[in-house]
Amino acid sequence: MKQFQYGGQAVIEGVMMRGAEHFAVAVRTPKGEIVVHREPLSRYIYSGFVARTPFVRGLTLLWDSLVLGVRALMYSADVALSDEPDVSFSGPLAWGTLAGSLAIGIGLFFLLPVVLVRLVDHYLASSLVSNLAEGLVRLAIFVGYLALVGKMSDVQRVFAYHGAEHKAVNALEAGAELVPDEVERFSTAHPRCGTAFMLLLLILFIVLASLLGRPALWVRILSRLILIPVVAGVAYEAMKFGANHRTWPLVRLLIAPGLWLQRLTTREPDRSMLEVSVAALKAVLEAEAEAPQAFLAGAAPGQ
Repeated sequence: MKQFQYGGQAVIEGVMMRGAEHFAVAVRTPKGEIVVHREPLSRYIYSGFVARTPFVRGLTLLWDSLVLGVRALMYSADVALSDEPDVSFSGPLAWGTLAGSLAIGIGLFFLLPVVLVRLVDHYLASSLVSNLAEGLVRLAIFVGYLALVGKMSDVQRVFAYHGAEHKAVNALEAGAELVPDEVERFSTAHPRCGTAFMLLLLILFIVLASLLGRPALWVRILSRLILIPVVAGVAYEAMKFGANHRTWPLVRLLIAPGLWLQRLTTREPDRSMLEVSVAALKAVLEAEAEAPQAFLAGAAPGQ
């Protein structure tokens, strides 16, 4: 059987799970029912050159977060906030939301630190100090953002679904039966979480940016934009290696900050949330004609 590492993300009142060739979104409706949508993935993105090439395949994770994730989020909003069964899964609103989210994310986490450090750059002794300061500001904005939004009640529910998603994937990897009573006993943390990926990406960003000197502001901004896909590719390979060798003492030490940071982005889910995460994962397994036992027989551990 083809090896693959399952994963997903939380959405509004639900969970999206992605397999090798399909993804599924399970959402609880206002009436308490679970609605599941499943759909094949783009073969060009997930089975072509990009997905097969080391240090390039990390772009699929960005695609998951920015494109697939936003589509799933829009779908979940339609289902969770409407009693109508006929929902829209794409369209101008979804792509507009994607463009807006991308612009805000890049501006907040990658460009704003450049501008802030530029204001005090003449007080900094060297280009190395300047770039390190920029990186620390970027990390502070990221962690502060997670801590701040995590105080919102609606976001806390999304974070609880995030925990339910991790529990389901951890249960799958452990060979446990995919039922809420079994899934509940697993951890809400996972080494391949998007939160851990972002932390690793930002740390690697500090390292690589420190080598670029202190050019003019427009060059500095352009270099940060160019670095995003480069660092994403490196971060993906590092995260994948860490997840597959998590029993090594040194690797466990290195992935610990990412696991710790997930305390900000996950919450303990209730049983109804576990039911949704299990439904999403089972839908993906069924769509790919797989069962958990088949997965464990041939696949490497991972999400």
